[in-house]
Amino acid sequence: MKSRGYTPHVRPRNEEIQAKVQNPKHRARRWVVEVSHSWLNRFRKLLVRFEKTHRSYLALLMLGCAIIAFRKAEASGKTNIICG
Repeated sequence: MKSRGYTPHVRPRNEEIQAKVQNPKHRARRWVVEVSHSWLNRFRKLLVRFEKTHRSYLALLMLGCAIIAFRKAEASGKTNIICG
């Protein structure tokens, strides 16, 4: 990963616990990916892949991501996301 210019930031859980003890405001960044996968797993057609072609699966994946983004925008009070 480092050869491609990426810096890994996921530490072992025991190091995260120690950092939290030292600084109670410390938040682990591991949860971002885990929560995103959890949101996508709520769409059963994505969780159990029934589609035979990768194009239909990709279309459903994009639709699921769009629905999640719309719900998050709606929850934040910015429902008029099309017109700005």
